[in-house]
Amino acid sequence: MTVMLKRRASEETAQETMKLFVRTLLAAIVLAVTPVAACRGAESIRVAVQKTGTFAWELAVIRAHGLDKQANLSIQAIDLASPEAGKIALRAGSADIILSDWLWVSRERGLGAKLTFYPYSSALGAVMVPASSPIRTLVDLKGRKLAVAGGPIDKNWLLLQARLKQDGIDLKSEATIVYGAPPLLAAKTLSGEMDATINYWNFCAALEAKGFRRVAGIEDLLPGLGANGRVAMIGYVFDEAWGNANHDLIARFIVTTRTAKEILSTSDAEWEKIAPLTGASDAATLRAYRDRYREGIPRRPIVDEEADARALYGVLAAIGGRELVGPAQELESGTFYHAIPGD
Repeated sequence: MTVMLKRRASEETAQETMKLFVRTLLAAIVLAVTPVAACRGAESIRVAVQKTGTFAWELAVIRAHGLDKQANLSIQAIDLASPEAGKIALRAGSADIILSDWLWVSRERGLGAKLTFYPYSSALGAVMVPASSPIRTLVDLKGRKLAVAGGPIDKNWLLLQARLKQDGIDLKSEATIVYGAPPLLAAKTLSGEMDATINYWNFCAALEAKGFRRVAGIEDLLPGLGANGRVAMIGYVFDEAWGNANHDLIARFIVTTRTAKEILSTSDAEWEKIAPLTGASDAATLRAYRDRYREGIPRRPIVDEEADARALYGVLAAIGGRELVGPAQELESGTFYHAIPGD
């Protein structure tokens, strides 16, 4: 089902102009890193991702605009049922790249698996409440029934706890916490069974489209925890040795996906085309997905991302413990991949 999004004529002209500029600029970068020997067949890269995730949206844009062909790439998407399946696929060598977080990468490096990370998205969850809720600030969560997606060591939940501990509030003991799968908790929140929920960004966007209110986005809490900006927690993860042997291939892949992100960042019409892939049930939900996705596009130098990751690692290690980070109390050296043009 195609969902039409209304735009003013002036906005459309400005967006299309910006899109053309960005695509031209990034296409030039792609050509700069594409091998001269383009007569070879397209080089294959296997990306293990969840079928309904945002990478599927970007891949649709890549293919629709022929960005993969321009970069001499054949991107093979391996559909997964869960993030854990992706980790298994990477370890088994049946995937070249997966999406995961730098906490896991650092932990794996500490245990001997030399993986590395490159930022993909800074979209984080939020604390959501019904529009009529008396909860206005995070302090108001005390004594309430809070649905937490992802379990006790979910990053959104740990960061929320860490921030409130600065105000002397131990939310884990001062609220009733219900853990569960994101879609289940979103449904329970909609039905009124929960006073508030902290969920993944896309479920929060869907709640927002249904009239729920954001008490706070997790990204709003990061400055108080030592970060200087929005931090990309999720990124492309691959084996370091494979990366060193395929530097040019990875560079072309990253630049190609950046181009797709910029198209989705500037073109509302593109969202109409990928609407069926998003699962959005109505125009309001699609707009919420669009806006929150755009906010989560990483735009900072990799050195800034890594510096903030190091700051947050200490916070997360202190509250999540060994179950989250393993024995290391600092981000492992080499966790972040630095060899991409423009970084």
